[in-house]
Amino acid sequence: MLTPPAGRTRNAALDLLKWLALATMLFDHLRHVWPSLYWLYIPGRLAFPFFCLAIAANLARPSAGGGKPFPLRYLGLLVLFALLSEWPYRLLVVTPQSLNVMPTLVLGLLIAGGVGQPNGQRRWLAVTAVLVALVGHPWLMFGLAGALLPAAFIYALQRPGASWVWPVMLCLAANYWPPFYIDATRGDPFAWSVILICMAAPLLGLWLLRQPLQGEVPPVRRWAYLFYPGHFLLLVAIREWLVISAS
Repeated sequence: MLTPPAGRTRNAALDLLKWLALATMLFDHLRHVWPSLYWLYIPGRLAFPFFCLAIAANLARPSAGGGKPFPLRYLGLLVLFALLSEWPYRLLVVTPQSLNVMPTLVLGLLIAGGVGQPNGQRRWLAVTAVLVALVGHPWLMFGLAGALLPAAFIYALQRPGASWVWPVMLCLAANYWPPFYIDATRGDPFAWSVILICMAAPLLGLWLLRQPLQGEVPPVRRWAYLFYPGHFLLLVAIREWLVISAS
């Protein structure tokens, strides 16, 4: 399923998934510049599970498994940009409730690596990452459930069938916020939209990866790591320009 068709070196469906993750992340963050666009929080719930699924898909590909060493370059880039992105993230989000999302993805990669290929080294890295996520839950964006989500996607990719229930449950848990559920019991359409899209995101992502796309999709390469802190800085600059223009 994750092997590109004959004659192709990239998985078009995986690249499309990455583009959708970047786009929905950007849409979600526009509300920090234009508060009236708060409704973009709803499609923004697709971004994190799509990033987690991309991690799982990369690990599940033959080039990333089959007894090969852990992808240290992949891990190193995530760690580097977790550090580089914290300051831009805090410039955009005035009262952040957590770290930026990259530390969660770092732990998610380590945990998923232990699930995808449970040899000695990967197993202990995964156990350590789970413990770190457990202790650091209050400071992690999407918490412990978010760190476990890539591993749930690995499980779903390796065992088609009802295994999709695990990423759906973890996606709901990662996005759990009591006021949404209180509002949902009152019939609030916004709250229900958030809950339903959190349930649908893993299913949509898994379905997309199974599609044999024939067209060319522009590849998402390492520039995407720069996009994360870069789009924070761009949105901060736009917000400051709007403030100056209005004064």
